[in-house]
Amino acid sequence: MDEKAKQLIVRAEKDLQDRFAQIDEIAYRNQCKVTEAFRKIRLTEEFFVEKTGYAIDDPGRMALDEAFAIIFGAERACVRMQFVSGTHALACAILGNISKGDKFVALTGTPYDSLEPVLGIRDDEPGNMKSLGASYHQLDLNPQVFSAEEIKAAIKNIGGATIYYIQKSRGYSVDRKSLSQSDIKKLIDCVHEVDNNAIVMIDNCYGEFVEELEPTAVGADLVAGSLIKNPGGGLAITGGYLAGREECVLKAANRLTAPGVGDHLGVSYNQYRSIFQGLFMAPLVVSQALKGASLYAMVFEKMGFVVSPGPLEQRYDIIQSIILGSKDKLVEFCQTIQKYSPVNSHVNPAPAQMPGYQDEVVMAGGTFVENSTIEFSADGPLRTPYVAYMQGGLSYHHIRYCLERTLSESKSLQAKIS
Repeated sequence: MDEKAKQLIVRAEKDLQDRFAQIDEIAYRNQCKVTEAFRKIRLTEEFFVEKTGYAIDDPGRMALDEAFAIIFGAERACVRMQFVSGTHALACAILGNISKGDKFVALTGTPYDSLEPVLGIRDDEPGNMKSLGASYHQLDLNPQVFSAEEIKAAIKNIGGATIYYIQKSRGYSVDRKSLSQSDIKKLIDCVHEVDNNAIVMIDNCYGEFVEELEPTAVGADLVAGSLIKNPGGGLAITGGYLAGREECVLKAANRLTAPGVGDHLGVSYNQYRSIFQGLFMAPLVVSQALKGASLYAMVFEKMGFVVSPGPLEQRYDIIQSIILGSKDKLVEFCQTIQKYSPVNSHVNPAPAQMPGYQDEVVMAGGTFVENSTIEFSADGPLRTPYVAYMQGGLSYHHIRYCLERTLSESKSLQAKIS
């Protein structure tokens, strides 16, 4: 390893000691919460046994749903392998709870790229929300900027809605910052004060276990996310979850399966052991990802790059953005991470069009589970200002190793190390 690069990382870790201690404390509290949930449901090896066919009265499925509901502070949860992605879980949550003539309001600006076709604001795909006869409205009410009175005035101006949607994570945005549970509670309280019968729904992807509480514990009616992100702990091979008010979860489950079937059926394809174990590991794994993101932020900031969040900032999701400034640097960054990943290290990622995204995307994902973003990965759309979005990491030591190799092998970065 290059000696200058090594010293830069050592200095960064020293500067991050207090931040790492804070991350560990949150992980400890979440570990306690998960362990107590498992104790409460009396988790036993019998719950790992697979049922077949309809899987009627499957004790493993019911125990898993109950555990998620307890951990998330929700009335009900629905955790299913049949969700093919986080976007699928979000789509079921939205399309199951909205009808003809209803309004959907995005409170936090334009949603994540892959959700736009679901809402009918791009591509006009069959079966989207627009085709159901519901209307889309958008506000950009950053609770870190707007007062409660300003937020309530904007909501009143909409004239009522069925679903108010909040995206916790930054998504592919340099300007948008991820939201804390305090920020989310502020928005929820404003909505419920103005429009008490409305559903406040949270896209919780990338945010689970980053803080001590989840959005449902601060008043959200419905949250949705992916199991191959934070709550799967790197062990879930697919799937997603819903949690929130019972009525909202059941309507979304009807959209996943069929009216009358809801969340009562569905096998797990012999994955209960991995899902439970991944959930148990999730607080630790998320803490590893947060430490790795903080290290990259500190090192790249010291080299003069603009990063968000900053290395010492409080984090509310696992995503780290680094503005690299050129297509070549973005592609090189992702290729180096791929090169030192545990899976497909021999593969050289190239920019390509991805379903659901507006621009070509370059993705580094040498992961055990395809496209798992709780495992260390990086990607970015090929548009200015050419931002690398990195996330995840099962092991801090692996993230550090990738950073060492990136600094040692990149000529453009070598010139910035002092």
